[in-house]
Amino acid sequence: MKFIHRSSVQKFLPMFLIGFLIFGGVQAASAQGILNEILSRMDAHNKSLTSLRANATMVQVNSQLGVADTTEGTVAYLPIRGKNPAVRVDWSRPKKETLAAIDKQYVMYRPELAQAYTGSTDSAKGNAKAGSALAFMSMSKAQLKQNYSMKYLGEATLANGTKTWHLELTPTARTSYKSAEVWVDGNGMPIQSKVTEHNSDSTTVLLSNLQKNVKIDRSSFKVDLPKGTKIIKS
Repeated sequence: MKFIHRSSVQKFLPMFLIGFLIFGGVQAASAQGILNEILSRMDAHNKSLTSLRANATMVQVNSQLGVADTTEGTVAYLPIRGKNPAVRVDWSRPKKETLAAIDKQYVMYRPELAQAYTGSTDSAKGNAKAGSALAFMSMSKAQLKQNYSMKYLGEATLANGTKTWHLELTPTARTSYKSAEVWVDGNGMPIQSKVTEHNSDSTTVLLSNLQKNVKIDRSSFKVDLPKGTKIIKS
């Protein structure tokens, strides 16, 4: 067996460490470059998007029980200059519900119970959390950089076959959730978003069959509640 002389090892180690540090620095610079490119595409897409209709699939996971509930429906999205976008989600399965959110205030109508929940999207619960998961579509590059510490996690193919870039976002200030993940397609469109709360429960919303820049009337985001509907403020 051939032994390596100790002096050779001593000479090799500094060279190895230098090479390792350089390689690590190159990787970090490469990841940062990709992240900046993704954010630039998201910013450009956000500025060009005047409206959106799409199918939506939401998966809510209760971390304590290990149970996942899936809800399906359609979403309408309308940016409003100087304000948060208007969002409407009409859930159809497993039961019918309507969520409308304008400027951080929401109404969730449940026809089978003749009940409507109202409140701030920041404190939304249940199916109303979909509005929070969709919020990343309206954020500019500057807003994302200001409010989140971001990490590029690599490329990922979603359940519907869409190829995306996967980002992890950690709020830099206290929020109602502890982290978020966003999957962005090549056009800069956030196709899927996941919000994880402080108790580790999560809400994931996947968009498909996108119809961009179609005519959507702002009045469609108003939920007309039938007479006798019980309104519950949250």
